[in-house]
Amino acid sequence: MFRAWPGARLRAAVFVGIAVAPLVCLAAKDFVMPQAQPARAYPAHDVHQTEQVTVALDPYDMADKAKIFSVHYGEYGFVPIFLVVTNDGTQPIALASMEAQLVTANRTKIAPATEEDIERRLVHPSASRSQYPLPFPRNKVKGGLNKGAREEIQSALFVAKAVEPHSTKAGFLFFDVSDISAPLAGAHFYLTGVRDARGTELMYFEISLEKYSSAPAK
Repeated sequence: MFRAWPGARLRAAVFVGIAVAPLVCLAAKDFVMPQAQPARAYPAHDVHQTEQVTVALDPYDMADKAKIFSVHYGEYGFVPIFLVVTNDGTQPIALASMEAQLVTANRTKIAPATEEDIERRLVHPSASRSQYPLPFPRNKVKGGLNKGAREEIQSALFVAKAVEPHSTKAGFLFFDVSDISAPLAGAHFYLTGVRDARGTELMYFEISLEKYSSAPAK
């Protein structure tokens, strides 16, 4: 029976480790959606008691939170905001017609960026330069958007069309805050177009971002 020398075994183990390492690194960079808590658990939220629906926001504007992404969106002019919708009622609510808007302190109105908007900015970052960068080195996307970045965007975006009774849906909205200094200070978020099971539109939701900014650090 052939018996490998200890040195040969060591070299083989090293080779396997080197070959597998890139795969492990790639797997480690896969985007994982944050576990959503009930919307009332977030400092920045608005409750509609009658309909038993709560909407909450959790901006990912700091480096320690934004590290869940492989792309440093803040360096491309975007602020990712985690949108959480909780339905504590007994009937489903529809989100297919919802419209979100971020209104800054100086009354600038910003709609969420589309998937195409985000991808276009990543490929052509010189089109706009944010005054609100996160403290990262800038990673320029060269030669078109890579598959990993595209899949991350698709996985992160809020896509829920309905929220079943006693459940929560969540995802990210990306707002283009290029050339806006401190865009969340004094800002308000509005959500319209949420409908009940009969198709009746609920009163709009309004959330002050000051609730997030002034919340005690965890």
